[in-house]
Amino acid sequence: MSADTATTGSAQPTASALTAPGGPDRRVGAYTSRGHRRRYLLILGGLIVLAAAIAILMLTWDNQHPIFSEKWWRISRMRSESLIVIALVTLCHSFATVAFQTATNNRLITPSIMGFESLYILIQTAAVFFFGMSGLDQIDGFGQFLLQSAMMVLFAVLLYSWLFSGRLGNLHVMLLVGIIIGTGLGTLSTFLQRMLDPNEFDVLRARMFGNVGNANTDYLWFVIPVCIVTAGSIWLLARRLNVVALGSEISTNLGMNHRRQVMLVLTLVTVLMAMSTALVGPMTFLGFLVATLAYSLTDTHDHRRILPVAWLLGFVVLGGAYFLLRHVLPMVDTVTIIVELIGGITFLIVVLRRGRL
Repeated sequence: MSADTATTGSAQPTASALTAPGGPDRRVGAYTSRGHRRRYLLILGGLIVLAAAIAILMLTWDNQHPIFSEKWWRISRMRSESLIVIALVTLCHSFATVAFQTATNNRLITPSIMGFESLYILIQTAAVFFFGMSGLDQIDGFGQFLLQSAMMVLFAVLLYSWLFSGRLGNLHVMLLVGIIIGTGLGTLSTFLQRMLDPNEFDVLRARMFGNVGNANTDYLWFVIPVCIVTAGSIWLLARRLNVVALGSEISTNLGMNHRRQVMLVLTLVTVLMAMSTALVGPMTFLGFLVATLAYSLTDTHDHRRILPVAWLLGFVVLGGAYFLLRHVLPMVDTVTIIVELIGGITFLIVVLRRGRL
């Protein structure tokens, strides 16, 4: 034993111990240990298997025609459209909610807080109020679909640009103004709905809740590439989102233009939410539900790991509910209501556990 060792009573720590304070099994990066990495891969693999199983069941369940026959393919092709809609909706809500919560540094709020859904409901209500029951048919064309999406995107981008400009512009003021505007739009919609004929209101009510069956699949040729490009852009920004999550001061000290990155992320989030809302209608708590579950299951800061898990969770939750309530139980119209109920309960549990917003 050398003199230095005898004096200190123990050997000097090795380089690996210095770089891994939690032990030799600790890692610096997305995973804290080998076990953490294995657990993540098992969760990801399990979700992929579940999603594939749900997709196969949706395409083949109770299809009594000979397999791969012309009639079998016809039924499966019709069901595949619903499958694509579910994949798109969950892609939009999962990516948009995770990115929005990172940009706002708050895991309790969702993009719906900015009034997208209130604006959608107001457009639908105004169409019925001014044009009667035929008003809904008049806003079902592709031009009107594009106009609704553009109005929601323009509304949000103008709001971001206005509230982020100037020395006093900040994210908290933007969120507060978004809540107020969303509440105002919702109040105006309620006022118009009270003056509607009961039959007209009954027709409108079906548009006030998100419904996969309401989606016009004729527009998928446009929605699919827009959603893929926008979600892909968020995926490419995943490393920057990791830095944005550190906060404005730290990200600025690391050389990032925090305000510019937040504006870019919020704009991409707006496009995803506009596509989803215009396609199937409002779904307030779906994104919050899958994002919260993804944070809990992945237990990592790396958005490249969180985003795919959130999407797969959304597909499993919404796809599983749609399959059970359409093909097993005759309750297809309650799919969104049940998913929103579960999401709302999850929101309350998270708030009560944290004790604050």
